[in-house]
Amino acid sequence: MDLLKQHLRVTAALIVREMSTRYGSKPGGYLWAVFDPVAHVALMTIIFQALARMPALGLSFPLFFASGYLPYTFYQRMCSFMSGTMRANKALLSYPIVSPFDAIVSRFVLQLMTDVLVAILILFLIIKFSGIGQPMNYTGMVEAAGAAALLGLGIGTVNIVLFARAALYEQIFGIISRPLFMISGVFLLPENLPEPYREAILYNPLVHNIMWFRSAIYPEYRADGLDKGYALEFSLACIVLGLALLTISMRGIREDRL
Repeated sequence: MDLLKQHLRVTAALIVREMSTRYGSKPGGYLWAVFDPVAHVALMTIIFQALARMPALGLSFPLFFASGYLPYTFYQRMCSFMSGTMRANKALLSYPIVSPFDAIVSRFVLQLMTDVLVAILILFLIIKFSGIGQPMNYTGMVEAAGAAALLGLGIGTVNIVLFARAALYEQIFGIISRPLFMISGVFLLPENLPEPYREAILYNPLVHNIMWFRSAIYPEYRADGLDKGYALEFSLACIVLGLALLTISMRGIREDRL
């Protein structure tokens, strides 16, 4: 119990520190982290609406784009934030009371809280101003968003060690991640793609997270090819691998030898 209380105190202190260092120097502070994605959704909706006459699902362009963008951001922002955990907390890791696990938990909690606020605000504004009255499966939305966040946690934890060990890997990962926004189903429905592209895109676990989230918003969406088990198993495998690599590299991280 004493160790648990110590972990909770350290984690809470790290969350406050992360908020101060990450958002304290920006205009608007923490509010900017919430309203920036809202502005992005609004801008992309205008562009998307100008290119297409009707969305692939429903009648609302903002809702269709948000149904793909939100689970994507749960993954992308979490992965990016987690990947820089050790670099941002190297000075604190010299203290025995602070462990890499504390830093990971604090960043995960802070980013998850931020993304949840963003998702609630975006969906509220869309429903409020678009007059959408369709029933939504909020439990399914929470599950899908949580699965996307776990995927970001897993890949981000793996990246903590691999970024430190191999600078080339960090560059390769950045190159691979750039087109992810376009090939994860944010703008389209995977089942509308011809073979073999449809089969290939389903190997991307993020596609399943987006289909999962979208199926909770649109009751009529069948989401052919959705495999929730695959998405969860891939995320958990990445988390286990990341924690294993982190445990092996713990001394090197603390002594700044990576």
